[in-house]
Order: sequence, then structure tokens, then C-alpha cells
Amino acid sequence: MKISQGAPGAKILAFGHYQPSNVVTNDDLAKTIDTNDEWIQSRVGIKERRIAPPSETEIDLAVQAGGKALAASGLSAADIDLVIVATCTLETQIPNAAGRVAARLGIDAPGAFDVNTACSGFCYALAVANDTIRAGSATNVLVVGTEKFSPWIDWNDRATSVIFADGAGAAVVGPSDTPGIGPVVWGSDGDRSDAIIIKDRNSFLHQEGQTVFRWATTALHPVARQACERAGVDPADLAAFVPHQANLRIIEAIARKIGADNAVIARDIVLAGNTSAASIPMALSRMIERGEVRSGGLALLFGFGAGLTYAGQVIEIP
Repeated sequence: MKISQGAPGAKILAFGHYQPSNVVTNDDLAKTIDTNDEWIQSRVGIKERRIAPPSETEIDLAVQAGGKALAASGLSAADIDLVIVATCTLETQIPNAAGRVAARLGIDAPGAFDVNTACSGFCYALAVANDTIRAGSATNVLVVGTEKFSPWIDWNDRATSVIFADGAGAAVVGPSDTPGIGPVVWGSDGDRSDAIIIKDRNSFLHQEGQTVFRWATTALHPVARQACERAGVDPADLAAFVPHQANLRIIEAIARKIGADNAVIARDIVLAGNTSAASIPMALSRMIERGEVRSGGLALLFGFGAGLTYAGQVIEIP
């Protein structure tokens, strides 16, 4: 089965991912806060997560993941003419992440900008890359999702410290005679923007967990189905469903409601935690690396989170 989207345009050539080496288990967290492994796994499905040291920045994470995606694509740095970085955890807003990532990778004078829609950021950035190539404004695009949540988390707060983590995922997007990226379905609910918030640079991330859980499990599955419909794909024909890795119960609820009965479901959250904009490319990159999904199969990518924002599209797995 093929994606249906008018004129041909773009496809993903390769993925890459990177995680810090420091593993923090649920038992590790239980040493400093009132929690335990059973409580964490029963509520969010996480067993462990990776936390970067102070010396390793979100730019470092992005460079590692982007470099792996570029190497796997068979292209060189000289072939990339646009870099888009999706992130919501930059320590400083100027300069942006994309320009710094491009320079570190030896990509000379590309277009370079950041996207901040938090957990849906990679899907937003991928949609922009797809449309940019189809419009002729770029030829090959590096898209990176990178997050370093650890400095923005109150490690004494059980509601957030057990969930969020650090990591990066990336994809190289190039031209294609047949469409390999379906139309994006995206949107927002600004009336609930305070459900996930960092109030100012001196504050930690705050999340209204029950509000987000109810929204994600009741309002989003029609959007995910619409992304399949716009690509001309039956959910039953999906080889993989790769949603934002927010909560294992949310992932399984959406997968069940859209009818992705034959798809491999990404459950990267179990060993990676919630890495926001990095979670989707990192999860799919790891699935490809482990041989869990086949090249040429169709995957539904679906991001959702702070803003509140959401976005999804069907892609052909490289």
C-alpha cells in the first residue's frame, strides 16, 4: 500500500538517535522521593530513563543523533541545505539550536530554524521539511528533535521527576518520485495551555497530569485516524504506530481506538522515559535498529503535548 498525496515530493532517507549514558532506574528515584518501581510502572509504564550530565547539552545530544542520521542516509554534510530542530528545553533562546547543530556537523550555510511545539515538535518539523522540499525551497533537510529536561525538573516532585528524560532523535528528508510522507494533520487547544507549563526561567516544569491524560485518551484518536485517512491508508495496514512517548497507558489507548491492530506499537517510554520532541524519532530509530519494522512499511507518527498541540502523519519507513 502506498501513501496518497497529490504531487510527489519527499521521503525520509534515514533515522538516527542518541541517549546519554547515565541510566536512572525507578529504584534510584525511590532513594530520594516517596515512590517505588511498582507505582511508577503502573501509572506511566517507565522502568528507567537517561539523564545527561551538566556538561552534555541539548546541542550535544542533537549533534550525536543528527550525525548518525546523516551517516545512515548516505548523504554528506554538503548535501544538506536546511536544518530544523524541534526542542522546548533550550537553556538560552539566542542563538537558536539549528544553526549551532549545523555548524557542529559541518553543514555550510543552510537555512536553520527551531520549532517549539514541545512533544509534537518533531511531527511539526517533519511536515515543514516535507512541504519545503515539495515547494522546491530545499533539497535535503535534517530534522532533529532534542530535549534535555533534567535541568527543568524538580527532582523532589514525584509527579514530574519519574516521567521526563533526556535524548535526541533525527531524520534526513530528501526528494522522492513518489510521496513518502503523508499530509500532516495538526492543531492546538490554547485554552488548556496551562496544563503543561514552565512559568519562567527560574521555574520547574509543571504538569496537570489528569487533565493531559483525559485529553490524550479521549480527544486525540480521531485526529490520528484523520492522518491515516488523508494519506489514503487504513490503520489496519500500518506496519508501525509511533506516538509520542508520554505514558504507556495513553499509547495503548490511542492504538486500540484507531484500530492499528497489525502494527508494531512503539513502547520506547519503558526504557527511555518522556523525551518530548525527541521521543518519536528516537523510538522509530531504535525500532529500525532492532529490526522490529521493515523498510517500505508504513508508520503513523503522532505527537501531542504542551501547548496543547498535536500533529501526525503517515510515513514510509526507510
